[in-house]
Amino acid sequence: MGVVKKDALRTTLISYTGLVLGYINKAFLFIIFLSTIEIGLVNLLTTTGLLFAQLSNLGSIYVTWRFFPFFRNEAKKHYGFLLFNVLLVCLGILIFTTLYWVFKEEIGAYFHEKSPLFNRYAWWVIPVGIGNVFFMLFENHMRGLFKNILPVFLQDIGLRVVTTLLLVVYALKLISFESFLTALMVSNLLPALVLAGYLIYHKELHYSLKHITIPKRFRRILLSFSAFSYVNTLATMVVVTMDAVMIGGMIGLAATGIYTTMVQVTSAVLIPFRAMTRVSSPIVAKLWKEKDMKGLQEIYQKSSGAGLFIGLLSFLGLWLPVHELFYFLKPEFSAGIPVLFFLLLGRVVDMYCGLNGVIFATSRKYKYDLLFTVFLCVGIYGLNKLLIPRYGIAGVGFATGFIFVFYNVARSMYIYWAYRLNPFHWGHLKPLLVCLGVLAIYYGAIQMFPFSAESTTIYKLLRIGCIEALVFIGFVFPVLRFNLEPEASGYARSFMENIKRRYLKL
Repeated sequence: MGVVKKDALRTTLISYTGLVLGYINKAFLFIIFLSTIEIGLVNLLTTTGLLFAQLSNLGSIYVTWRFFPFFRNEAKKHYGFLLFNVLLVCLGILIFTTLYWVFKEEIGAYFHEKSPLFNRYAWWVIPVGIGNVFFMLFENHMRGLFKNILPVFLQDIGLRVVTTLLLVVYALKLISFESFLTALMVSNLLPALVLAGYLIYHKELHYSLKHITIPKRFRRILLSFSAFSYVNTLATMVVVTMDAVMIGGMIGLAATGIYTTMVQVTSAVLIPFRAMTRVSSPIVAKLWKEKDMKGLQEIYQKSSGAGLFIGLLSFLGLWLPVHELFYFLKPEFSAGIPVLFFLLLGRVVDMYCGLNGVIFATSRKYKYDLLFTVFLCVGIYGLNKLLIPRYGIAGVGFATGFIFVFYNVARSMYIYWAYRLNPFHWGHLKPLLVCLGVLAIYYGAIQMFPFSAESTTIYKLLRIGCIEALVFIGFVFPVLRFNLEPEASGYARSFMENIKRRYLKL
């Protein structure tokens, strides 16, 4: 885990800086300067753009995860592996751009009644998707080269700084909403363009087809794997976008804006875990190549322990002061409180199950993962159809949280059955018990000091400060100080040592 720790610390620092910017944008500036309908429009365009990207990648992302370690050879220019995948992506973009225009009227009809404004700007889905699919491809290639910093910086800081600047310019009424939206959609192309320039400069991306020297028998294997992975990852992406699309079509853009804001808030808690996953995925592929089952078990359990700590901390830090935090939002956002709860529970389990997705995708039994993903899609769609008419976006939150818990547990059980790889360790119960203790203290104290919407703003801010202090003193400090979660404690020590060495000169 040494390489993982070193790079994950750097990417986590960048990601947390991006997290702050993201919160400023989504939790404050968006809510202050945009209506819920405008927020819903921006988020729905972005979400469907990600779906277009997933459709267009034709399985190239998981091909890079699984096979790049076999083709990594600087002397032979990696056998033209990146150019091979670029051509796959270009083919995908051509196919799905054509299909979009062919079925444009049918797509418009779905949103016409509840979200007519979406149809006016729906064509932006294509450039947003193109920017995202090339970024994903280039980012995964750079992961394989163990160069994670630049992609993380571009996605987590660069793009968010641009968003912040555009929001400020719009707030000063220097541009119209339409101009703001145009600039925001175009900005999705910037990270991919920068990575393309970087790869060309370092001679990783070539133009000539003669650089593709992958043997024919391997090309068939790559295409077969990409075809299967395409179906599987497409199903996963459908799950991510299904909620927003169904809410947009069945309720409206305002509800979409509230729900997607909750999704983005809970997605932010995944940032440190995703930083670890970025670094771990090529290592997992390498361990499979070397048939190092002991190494796989070690990285699986350690990542799960760290993921559990991050998940529990995020749950406590966001859920305990939920009423105080929502007081500072527009009143209509209170409908997102139950959504936040269910999604947070799903995220905790998702992070605890650790690298099960990466392990599954890079193993020989990767095809069986499709069964779990199909269940995920069908389960969320069925529950959404059942619960949206009765409970609105709260029903969507419950459906997504519940299905993700079931999906992760079932997939982890299969990995254990197939490979005897297990994320669970008895030591993981320690931070969980500490978390339950903090919850008991909080809900005991809240009876004596209940929240009141009539209280002053200063009082509410003091309550938030006290709650976060309880989370730190009651959860973070004992877990790290007494080494109740070794991986999290190791990250914390490494982080403090780096700070002392670089900035305090100690």
